[in-house]
Amino acid sequence: MTVEHDVKDLDLATGGRYRIDWAEQQMPVLRAIRERFEKEKPLKGVRMSACLHVTTETANLMRTLQAGGADVVLCASNPLSTQDDVAASLVAHDEIPVYAIKGEDNATYYDHIKAGLDHRPHVTMDDGADLVSTIHKTRRELLDDIIGGTEETTTGVIRLRAMANDGALAFPVIAVNDSNTKHLFDNRYGTGQSTVDGIIRATNMLLAGRTIVVAGYGWCSRGIASRAHGMGANIIVTEINPLRALEAVMDGYRVMPMEEAAPVGDIFVTATGDINVIDTHHFEKMQHGAIVCNSGHFNVEINLAGLAKMAQGEPRLVRPFVEEYVVNGRAIYILGEGRLINLAAAEGHPASVMDMSFANQALGAEFMIQNAANLTPNVYTIPEEVDMEIARLKLETMGVNIDTLTPEQERYLNQWEEGT
Repeated sequence: MTVEHDVKDLDLATGGRYRIDWAEQQMPVLRAIRERFEKEKPLKGVRMSACLHVTTETANLMRTLQAGGADVVLCASNPLSTQDDVAASLVAHDEIPVYAIKGEDNATYYDHIKAGLDHRPHVTMDDGADLVSTIHKTRRELLDDIIGGTEETTTGVIRLRAMANDGALAFPVIAVNDSNTKHLFDNRYGTGQSTVDGIIRATNMLLAGRTIVVAGYGWCSRGIASRAHGMGANIIVTEINPLRALEAVMDGYRVMPMEEAAPVGDIFVTATGDINVIDTHHFEKMQHGAIVCNSGHFNVEINLAGLAKMAQGEPRLVRPFVEEYVVNGRAIYILGEGRLINLAAAEGHPASVMDMSFANQALGAEFMIQNAANLTPNVYTIPEEVDMEIARLKLETMGVNIDTLTPEQERYLNQWEEGT
C-alpha cells in the first residue's frame, strides 16, 4: 500500500530511482553512515519531519535516516526546488510520505508543511527554519513531543539565532550550516557551481566578458564570484561588512555600493539572506537587458512587488524561468521568480559536496537524540571531532592521504618552555 503523499505523478518514480542511485555513487560518506545506521539503529522509534529541497541528494539522506530506524516524512523547503521524479520514487520505492510538487503555489506549500507537522515529530530537520517557525507560531501543541531539531542553511540559522536571542526558541537546534564541512564546501563550492549552472541553463548566455554583480561576500557569494570569474566574467561585489568588502578587494574584485553597480551590471546575483537587496531605485538605473536572480534561500532579496508596480504591463515569460519586465522602455529579466536559481532552473548542488552536508544532518540528528536531555533551548554546532571525522572520511573516499604528528611534534605543541 502506498503511503500518504502529495506528489506530481507516481509514474515518474522509476526515472527518479535511477537518478537517486546515480547521486549515491558520489556520496560515499553518507553511504558509510547508512551502513552503520542499518546495524545500530540509533534513530529507532524517532518520528522525524524534514523540510528540505526534494532532490536526489536529499533522497539519499532520507534513506539513511530510514535505515537508522527513523519514521520520516518529507516536505519541500521551497516551491520551485522539488524534483518531481525524486519525490515519486521516495513514495513508491521507499514508502516515505512526501508532500512536494515543483511549482506549487504558496497555499499548497504551507499545506505541505502542515502535513509534515501532522506527523508529530520528535525531531525537525529544516532548510530555512519554516518547520520551526510554524511550530512556534501556530502549532505549539507539538512542542511536548519535540526533542530538538537540525537546520541546514545560513538563512535558517539567522532566524533561529533571532528566536534564541528573543527567548522564543522552545527546543535545542543543531546549526548544521555552521559545521566547517558544511559551509566551507557546500556554501562555497556547491552554491558557486550550481548558481552559475542555473543562470546558464535559464539563459544560455556566455558569461565571459559579462559584468556580474554579486550581492554579499559570505561563503555562498565567494563561491559564486569565484566560479563566474573562472568563466571569464568581470566581478563586482557589493557588501555592508567592511571586512568582507576588504576580502573581496584583496581577491581581485571591484567593490562598490549597489547604487553604483546597478547601471553597469549585466547580471545580478543576490545571496545575502536579507530583504530588498535589489530595490526599486536600483531597477531604475539598470541597463536594458539586465538579468537579475537570487541564490539566497527566500525570494525576498529582490523587490519583485516593487518591480511589478514600476513595470509597464504584465511580465512576459520569454523562456522557462525567465520573466521579462519592461521599465521605462528597458527590459529587465528576472530568473526563477526570484527564488533559488540553482534549484529553480538547475539541479542544486552536486552530490559529492552534499555528501558532507547531509553527513552532518544525519550525525546531527543522532547527536541531538543522544544529547537533547543535556541541551537547553538554543542553537548549537556539531562537536569539532564529528566535523573532523567527516573531513577524514571524505579524504579517505577521495584516496587522499595526509600527514600525522610524530610524538615529538605533539610534545612540542603541548609545551611552552622551548623557544628560539
